[in-house]
Order: sequence, then C-alpha cells, then structure tokens
Amino acid sequence: MALFELSHVIEDGMTTYPGLPGPLVCDYLTREASREHYSGGATFHIGKVEMIANTGTYVDAPFHRYADGLDIAELPLERLAHLRGICVDATEVGRVIGPEVFDGLELAGRAVLVRTGWDRHWREERYAVEAPHLTEDAARLLFEAGVSFVGIDSLNVDAGEDGRRPVHSLLLANGIPIGEHLTGFAALPPEGFRFHAAPARVRGLGTFPVRAYAVTE
Repeated sequence: MALFELSHVIEDGMTTYPGLPGPLVCDYLTREASREHYSGGATFHIGKVEMIANTGTYVDAPFHRYADGLDIAELPLERLAHLRGICVDATEVGRVIGPEVFDGLELAGRAVLVRTGWDRHWREERYAVEAPHLTEDAARLLFEAGVSFVGIDSLNVDAGEDGRRPVHSLLLANGIPIGEHLTGFAALPPEGFRFHAAPARVRGLGTFPVRAYAVTE
C-alpha cells in the first residue's frame, strides 16, 4: 500500500484564486498565555483561521451552483471517500481538454482525476493565466459515463473567460462533486488506487477545503 498526498498546503495570506482574499492563520490562544489555565507545566495552542470557502484544494458541492442543491454537509460519503480512481494524463493536450481524452476508458463509478501538470505553477502569477480546463462536451461525456467525482490539478474545471461555467453547471446539476486545485497527480498510477476528498460537514456552504489523498489498492 502507498499513500499519495494530493492537496496543497494552506498558508496565511496565500492566494488560491485571483481576486479572492487569502486566509488569516494566527493564534487565538498562545502556549504562553495558556499557562494560567493549566498546571504542572502543561500548555496548549489554540489556533484561529479566517478564510473564504474557496481556499487551497477544495471540493464543490451542487449548492455552489444551485440554491436547491446539496451543500457540503449533505454530500454523501459515497461521492467523496474510498472511490475507485483513474488518473487521466492530459499534459500533452494543451489548454482545452475535450472528450477525446477519455475515449475507451472505464469511468463508471470512478473518481476521474485529470492531470494537466498545471499545479507546478501553484502560487505563481501564471497559475491563473490560460489554465487548462475541460470543455462542456467533456463534462457531458463524464456525466453520461456515470462518474462519481471529477478533479483537476488546475485553477478551474471551466474556462475562466466563460461566464456560463458549463462544466460546473452540468456536473453539479447531476450531483457530481468537483475538486479543484489538486496536486501530486504526477506520482499517481493511472489506475489501481482509491481516492478520498471529504471536507468538514459545514452546513450552508457549497465549497470547502479538503485533505485529498489516494491509497493504492
């Protein structure tokens, strides 16, 4: 068995998506200040995090796009954990990733992870410029194939310039969670692993960070 880390580290002030604020990661109670609450030399640290939901590596639930869709707390574990995974190499395709990338692959019930290699630009200005993305036709193929989850190691499954957000709209309308800003796909085998990306069960949110990882079978 091997474990594969597929999440970016969340750090104070970092940018995930240009134009959205970075997180505040700080002390709420320092170890020194905690001394007065305990005895025998015991100290504890309590941290504080303020952030928007779209921070780091995260999962989108249907509520992110649709007011009547399932929120993060309602997403079934069957869509988030112990999923049979397949990592599809699209590193030589270019920016626009169409349905032909998935031709002939067994996709039903799987977490489909699209490797673009764009995670190498994480926290660089270039990360948000002409990032690789899926097309609407690719999303339709994935939905019709019966996938359980779609993830990408890039800024967005949709083209940033397309305000319709057709990939989000189609996948989330059909209850398929989306993972964005994933990383580490280069180390993954194409198949033979289980994928996990479960967020905290926060009511009323359509997106939340995850610790995504894979385990070889």
